[in-house]
Amino acid sequence: MRRARSWRLVLCGLLAFVLQGCAAAPVPREHGVPLTPAESEATWLGQWARLSASAHPGKSGFALLSSGQDAFSLRVLLSEQADRRLDIQTYLMGDGQTTRMLLRRLLSAAERGVEVRLLIDDMGAVGQGRELAALDSHPHIQVRVYNPLGVGRGTLIGRVLASAPQAARQQRRMHNKLWIADDSLAIVGGRNLGDEYYSASEPRNFTDLDLLALGPVVEPLSHSFHLYWNHGLAQPVGRYHRVGGDAWRELQASLAEWFVTHADSPYFADLRQRYADVEQGALVGRLHWGEGIALWDAPGKPAWRGRPALERTMAGELLKQAGEPSERLTVVSAYFVPGEAGTQLLQRLAEAGVEVEVFTNSLEATDVPVVHGAYQPRRHALLDSGVALYEMRTEREPDDDVGFGVGSSASALHIKALGIDRDRIFVGSANADPRSVWWNTEVGVLVTSPGLAAELQALAEIGKSPALSYRVEQDEHGRLNWLTAHQGEAVSFEREPGGFWRHLGAMLGRIAWLEPLL
Repeated sequence: MRRARSWRLVLCGLLAFVLQGCAAAPVPREHGVPLTPAESEATWLGQWARLSASAHPGKSGFALLSSGQDAFSLRVLLSEQADRRLDIQTYLMGDGQTTRMLLRRLLSAAERGVEVRLLIDDMGAVGQGRELAALDSHPHIQVRVYNPLGVGRGTLIGRVLASAPQAARQQRRMHNKLWIADDSLAIVGGRNLGDEYYSASEPRNFTDLDLLALGPVVEPLSHSFHLYWNHGLAQPVGRYHRVGGDAWRELQASLAEWFVTHADSPYFADLRQRYADVEQGALVGRLHWGEGIALWDAPGKPAWRGRPALERTMAGELLKQAGEPSERLTVVSAYFVPGEAGTQLLQRLAEAGVEVEVFTNSLEATDVPVVHGAYQPRRHALLDSGVALYEMRTEREPDDDVGFGVGSSASALHIKALGIDRDRIFVGSANADPRSVWWNTEVGVLVTSPGLAAELQALAEIGKSPALSYRVEQDEHGRLNWLTAHQGEAVSFEREPGGFWRHLGAMLGRIAWLEPLL
C-alpha cells in the first residue's frame, strides 16, 4: 500500500513537471481601439496611401506578394516606416533569421514610440512564452495569446496533455494572418512568421502568397483585428509567463549581438543585392484598383459548441458574396479536402461548362500526409466530371527558371487563394478543407479587379508547369497517372510519387470519420 502511494506521488510529480506552467498573474488588459481617420492620415504611410488612391476614389489598391523575399522585405519596410501603430496577427511564430530580424525591427519601432501589438495563437506560441513575455515587457509593446491554457506551456507534449480535458475547444485554432501598419496598409494571406514562409529556409520552403491592400478595405480589416484583440479568448502573455520589467532590454541586446554575426548571411546578402539592382524596380509593383470585401470568422468561434451552421462561418459568407462562377474557377490550396458536398459542387460546376482547376500539394510535397489521404478518394469523381487536378512536386527541375516564389530546390505549396471567373479573386488564410470552414478562425479579402485576377491566373499557370507540378489524369481503365517533366522530357508515373511512410500516413486520412476534422 505504501509502495503504491509512493508511485502515485512520483507519477503526480512527473505530470506536474510535464504540465509545468503558472497560474494567471494579475496583469492589466486594456481595451484597444482603431486609430481615428485623422490619426491614420497624419502618418507618413497614411499620406502615401491617400496620395496613391487620389486618382481612384472609393477604390482600394491591391498587389500580390508571391515572392518570399519581397513579402519579408515589405514587412521590414512597414516596421521602419510606421509612425503610430503596428498590429500583427499570426497563427505561429517560428525561430529563425527572418523572425529575429522582424523582432529587432519591432523593438526599434517601439523605441521610437510606435505602439506594437502582437496577437498569436497559443498553440503557435508553445515553447516561446518567455521570449514573448520579454517582448511584452516593453512599454510600447503588447503581446496576447489566443485561446490559451495556463499549464503545459513549455513543450508541445505538455501542451497536448494539458489540452486533453478541453480537446473539443483546443483543436480549434486562430489561423488568421494580418499585418497592419498605421491603419493605412494591410497584408493578408498565408504567411506566418518563420523562415520557410520567406524563402529563407534550407533546404525546404513554402510557396506562399500575400495580398497587400490600401484604401477603404483596410478599415474593416483593422476592425477584425480589434474584435480578436478585445475578445475574452485573447489574454496578455504576461499572465502566463513572468519576467522582469526590463526583460526586453536583454532580448534587444541578444538580437543585436545575433545580428552582428548574421548580417552577412547568404539570405540577407542576397536581399541587399536584390534591392540594390536598379532593374528590380519598386518593392511594391503596380497597384490594381478595385472593390475589396474583408471577410473573417467570428472571434468566438473556437469556443462554440459543435459544428456551426455554414452561414455563421467566413466560408459561408464568401460563398454568398462571391456567388457561383459562370466561366472559370481556380482553387489553389495547400490542403484540399473537398468532402462530399464540396466534391459535388465542383462536379456540378464542371458539368455545367465552368472551367474548374484545382492546384494543391502532391503526396511527396505535403507536410501533412494524413490530410492528403482524405483528398485521394475524391480524385476519380472530380476527374470524371472534367475538373483538372494539379499537384505541386517537392523538387523543381534544377535548371528551371520559371520561378514561383521558391527560394530553394525543395518546396511545398502554402497558398490559399481562389480565382473566380476573370474578375474576382480571394486571398486569405483559409484552406479548402473542413478545418478552415468549421473549426479554425480565418481572414481574407474578396477583390473585384480584372487586372489582379489576371495576375493570379498567370501565377497559377506558372505553378501548373510540368517543371513544378504533376498533372493528375486517369486512363481508359480509370487508373490514375501523374504527368510531369524530367530533364525536359515528359514523364508519367502510374504509382503516386511519395515514400512508404507518406503512403502510410495518407492511409489514415482515408478513415471516414477523420475527414470532417481535417
